[in-house]
Amino acid sequence: MKIVVVGGTGLIGSKIVAKLGEHGHEAVAAAPGTGVNTLTGEGVAECVAGAAVVIDVSNSPSFEDAAVLEFFQTSTGNLLAAEQAAGVGHHVALSVVGTGRRPDVGYFRGKLAQEKLIEESGIPYSIVHATQFFEFVQPIADQATDGGKVRIPPVLFQPIAGEEVARTVGRTAVGTPLNGRVEIAGPRRYRMDEFFRKALAAWGDPREVVTDPHAHYFGAEMTERDLVPGDGATLGEIEYGDWLKSSE
Repeated sequence: MKIVVVGGTGLIGSKIVAKLGEHGHEAVAAAPGTGVNTLTGEGVAECVAGAAVVIDVSNSPSFEDAAVLEFFQTSTGNLLAAEQAAGVGHHVALSVVGTGRRPDVGYFRGKLAQEKLIEESGIPYSIVHATQFFEFVQPIADQATDGGKVRIPPVLFQPIAGEEVARTVGRTAVGTPLNGRVEIAGPRRYRMDEFFRKALAAWGDPREVVTDPHAHYFGAEMTERDLVPGDGATLGEIEYGDWLKSSE
């Protein structure tokens, strides 16, 4: 089966391409570096021709509100138009847990616009909502650093290994379209400030984690359950501590 992975050279996309290839699928990595640019439309029609499934795990290069919205609307619109012309039978998109709860957050608003286009396209689809990846934990701490202190809100947090996100997206892609959403998250739920306090200690990082209810994440203050899934989510098995040891 030919499966196109848009964003297929990135963190999650490259893992998906590898896993699909291991299972005998013709997995095609589509990205600007491979001659496919969903923003301009360059190479998109040629890439999706003959594909049974298209997986979109691409991301905006800028997290500024207007840029994010423009990226997801334009990129997704170009991709869906090419899929319709090619007769693609299943569109799979990776999104973020909590998008529907916080449309006031710029990044979430961009993802919601993307999901709306997918729903209205007429192409059978599946949307996978994931929590934050283990691979992004250190960048999150860096972005939250202010004068040597890491300011983290006391909200719930349930990160997951990128490998398990890739596995779930791949399995969803080769299955029957959901025409709906599935949520995936890590095996353990933490309070975000407590998680980062332990994580920095595990890294041997001397920065102090400060509990700050007004600290921003995704550019806004979060409430307690904004970042965690609801009941019935698929949970990963890899613990952060085990992942960290295997990544050293």
